Amino acid sequence: MIRIGFGWDSHRLEEKRPLILGGVAIPYQRGLAGHSDADVLVHAIIDALLGSLALGNIGQHFPDTSPQYKDADSVQLLRDTMAMVREAGYVLSNLDATVVAEAPKLNPHLEAMRENLARPLGVHVEDISIKAKTGERVGPEGRGEAISAHAAVLVRRQDE
Repeated sequence: MIRIGFGWDSHRLEEKRPLILGGVAIPYQRGLAGHSDADVLVHAIIDALLGSLALGNIGQHFPDTSPQYKDADSVQLLRDTMAMVREAGYVLSNLDATVVAEAPKLNPHLEAMRENLARPLGVHVEDISIKAKTGERVGPEGRGEAISAHAAVLVRRQDE
């Protein structure tokens, strides 16, 4: 049996925050605002994984009202999510994700993101696609106010 999940996340950019995407620190003068490290790519992936198995959403499992998740490493939250996926009897087949940001240019960092996410997702780098798009100066991403990410996952039963 296979199941598909879709996730989306968006955070505004602000001064004095690091920019973390896919668990990779990206040099930039602003970072993403949030309770955790605000990694929109990982958050979208987590929501896609949870959605694929009807397990709720990131806010239900890792609430931004909990001090436990203040400045949390989103890749660790991804590991915890993958434990839930495995407990439900599933594994990830593949991931396709898109990050939308007017700046900084993300193409030089995409391979590092793929490599950084492969281990916690339990797949080979070849099973992960991450693309970067600009907002074409439209909306909060296009105006450089925010970064968003979309993710689609395919999970399958562990025994198949």
